[in-house]
Amino acid sequence: MTHRPVHHKSRGALTNTASRFAATHAEDFDDGWNTLADEVEAAGEQAPPTRLHRDPTRRVIARNDSPDVPFSASINPYKGCAHGCIYCFARPTHEYLDHSAGRDFETELYYKPEAATLLADELRHRVYTCEPITLGANTDPYQPDDRRLAITREILETAEAFNQPVSIITKGAHVTRDLDILTRMARRNLVSVFVSVTSLDGAIKRTLEPRAASPRQRLNTIAELARAGVPTGALVAPIIPMITDHEIEHLVAQAAGAGATRANYVLLRLPHSVKTLFREWLDTHYPDRAAHVMSLINQMRGGADYDSAWGTRMTGTGTYAELIAKRFRLACRQHGLNQHRFALDTTQFAPPPAPGDQMGLGF
Repeated sequence: MTHRPVHHKSRGALTNTASRFAATHAEDFDDGWNTLADEVEAAGEQAPPTRLHRDPTRRVIARNDSPDVPFSASINPYKGCAHGCIYCFARPTHEYLDHSAGRDFETELYYKPEAATLLADELRHRVYTCEPITLGANTDPYQPDDRRLAITREILETAEAFNQPVSIITKGAHVTRDLDILTRMARRNLVSVFVSVTSLDGAIKRTLEPRAASPRQRLNTIAELARAGVPTGALVAPIIPMITDHEIEHLVAQAAGAGATRANYVLLRLPHSVKTLFREWLDTHYPDRAAHVMSLINQMRGGADYDSAWGTRMTGTGTYAELIAKRFRLACRQHGLNQHRFALDTTQFAPPPAPGDQMGLGF
């Protein structure tokens, strides 16, 4: 169902349009009784609650063959994300679950309580060949509900037991809850962490990423991880023209000052329904520059809101995209970032005995 945009301070999406796969669609209209405005106002008084659903998945390691990402194996402990980032490229995946990519993506969350057990089974499978696994490739492994569910910690415990290398991408500050495991794995070159930092402006963050950690918390997270010896980088993502692109140099400087040794960036991506959600967000929060923002996005996407072509979907094309890339490279060079890659060690992989396995006699 389509609704008029309503802003809740704890949610990023302003509407909850039905999945593009839904058989029927509906939208609000004024029936002549002049009650629509009152109904919209009343609906805006209560923020939609978060509902958790058990995910019945039988496998947890996902595979991809994209040349745009530096990994082929990943795990997402959750589907949907309560951080509510309006720009999240994963929003359209919720439509496969018959949910909206809008507010449903932030409130109808699926969790995988058996993820660690399933991971152990897959790591023990006779055809498994060890390679680094990324946590957080689609949705954040350290989103708010993980504080209580701790599924990500259980996955890390399994990874540590198998000497399975893991790379983490997150904007959740409670990654430091697992610092004990991360520190031990880092000593054996089995883990790296990238903290996503989109903006250092709290006012931008409050509507752009309403339930994510504050900019200061994320910089502190980088510092705490770096002090513990965990290889740590910053992911400046997404860069949004006329909203966050003026911060590129400052973001890189602050991340480097906190202890990051690598940095990367992703240009704003607007696949499928994300483009509509983002336009609603722009029109509501930045009406003075909405047209200019979209004009620059179109210039970097071949005249469209989005171009999914491999090789350019992360960075865009055209003069403005080239300028962003150059600015980012220069900032990283100035602060000594990206001099070494995080090359995790796969040679230590060794499945521990499974329950019930017969132990050797030791003769």
